[in-house]
Amino acid sequence: MTRKEIQQVTEEVYNKVIEKYGESKHHSTPPYVAIEDTPYSDEEVPKDLYGEYCSMLNEITLYWKNIPSLEMLARTLVHEYQHYLQSPSWMKRYYNMGHAYNTHPYEIAAFNEEEKWMDVV
Repeated sequence: MTRKEIQQVTEEVYNKVIEKYGESKHHSTPPYVAIEDTPYSDEEVPKDLYGEYCSMLNEITLYWKNIPSLEMLARTLVHEYQHYLQSPSWMKRYYNMGHAYNTHPYEIAAFNEEEKWMDVV
């Protein structure tokens, strides 16, 4: 997908994500969505980095160059929105308890929720 296509589709899909999941009790507004190239140089870009959520900024960043399809865009928005809904203190606490990305309960929950991506397209 091109950056322009992602920008056009994001608003429609994101509105459906908000409608489906509601608002977080940890933040006063839904997160802002930024569409960026990548935080890495071209040589070190992880190809599976589609987006991320920053609780301090209450922002979802989509890395458009890594998003090849509508499915991946929807999955990414659903996944990162789950992090907006989750407790920021518990996100950190689970890591401090020794969880890695693949064993972190919040990551597992977000990946499981991605399977419902068709509900928002």
